[in-house]
Amino acid sequence: MASMSMWTFLQAMCLVASLSMAVPENYEDDIEVGFEPNYFNEITEEDNMEDITVSPEPCKSPAFTKWDKLFTMLENSQMKENMLLQYTDDIIKVELQSLRGEMLQFVAQYGGSCASAVESLVRRAGTQTETRLQNALERVREVSADQYRRHDTALQQLLAGSVNQAARLERLENGCVKWGGEGMPPQAKSIQTRHLMQEVIETENGDRLEKTLATISSELQTIREQLTLYTRSTFANMLPSGCDTGLLFPTRSSTAHVEVSAKKTFQTNAVTICLWVKPTQVLNKTVLFTYSTTGNAYELQLVLNGQSVFFTVNGEAHLVEASGAVQESQWVHICAVWSSQQGLASLWVNGQQAASSPGVAEGHELRNKGSILLGQEYGRHFRHFSKPDTFDAEQAFTGKMTGVNMWDHVLDSKEISQQARLDGSGCGIRGNVVAWAVSDIEPKGGVKLIY
Repeated sequence: MASMSMWTFLQAMCLVASLSMAVPENYEDDIEVGFEPNYFNEITEEDNMEDITVSPEPCKSPAFTKWDKLFTMLENSQMKENMLLQYTDDIIKVELQSLRGEMLQFVAQYGGSCASAVESLVRRAGTQTETRLQNALERVREVSADQYRRHDTALQQLLAGSVNQAARLERLENGCVKWGGEGMPPQAKSIQTRHLMQEVIETENGDRLEKTLATISSELQTIREQLTLYTRSTFANMLPSGCDTGLLFPTRSSTAHVEVSAKKTFQTNAVTICLWVKPTQVLNKTVLFTYSTTGNAYELQLVLNGQSVFFTVNGEAHLVEASGAVQESQWVHICAVWSSQQGLASLWVNGQQAASSPGVAEGHELRNKGSILLGQEYGRHFRHFSKPDTFDAEQAFTGKMTGVNMWDHVLDSKEISQQARLDGSGCGIRGNVVAWAVSDIEPKGGVKLIY
């Protein structure tokens, strides 16, 4: 940079000198010069010639050495390097700012849902573990109580038999002693003799009587087993909880379903659905209950998936799962409860809470004027009156169903437990939106109403 400034300065000085030395061509011809006599300060031509020195040409460009060129190249390369570093630094800063903004947006968008899902999963796992432990403890207590009752009964029988034998021996011993005594009337002796003989005969026939009693006990046991099987068979064909009517879904088909008419139109932020089911076969995604609207075909759903029960609100993204709740050919009572406040949803199996989860469709509101189906779902396509009712046969329910009720509010644990009693009268408790044996139902596609 210093060499370039010096070069510019030399060019400027060259230009000024050239302008100052410019003289017209005929200057000496136009002006007459008069010289005065020489005085002491006269300068001779020889002296003038001695003082005149030849100066270098100021306008001639200086010759750069190889070191000047090398330093110039180094300065230029350093400037370029600084410019590239500055440009690279600016690019990295811009990219980092953009990446930071995207990360903040991603965390703001998905951080809450991920944390909620993890918390829900942990709570669900804890609840399931606690439920399984409670069930195992109840089974151990029942088995222990049953064994205790059996042992107590056997001990009581042994004790009664030993007491009876001791009483017989005591009577026989007393009779033998009195028989040989003096002063006893003959009539009394004969009567005592007959009693003693009867005791002896009974003692001799004890083995026969015991064998006979064993035979009778075996026959009674066989009759008891037959009565138990008959009772179970009769009870299996009966409807639970005092219900008078039920629905039979004989086979899986694309037309088997039941349409239910609600007692009133409703638009609510809470709901409770309860029903009794007895599945013929446990399969993947068997639909039990569906509430659909024109805007959402999956407003509410109760679905069996193997031995698990799924309860969904506003789509499958919001669900609660109760594992190991259903067995083939066995009646089970299922209740699903949901409230939009904090999105708290729970599943109850046979009167006991089996699963619970917060944040399920929080703030959502159920729309009215929807359609209620039993044993099927409309899926993505809502009902069209111009088309016949055809569904996916792989999702159809097979088995029996009864006691279907629906409320537009949350029931407490006591009300749910009353409905879940197998030998009770829970069918007498009816919902205010759907009431079993009161609301209109229309079985279709081979579904039958049983009594």
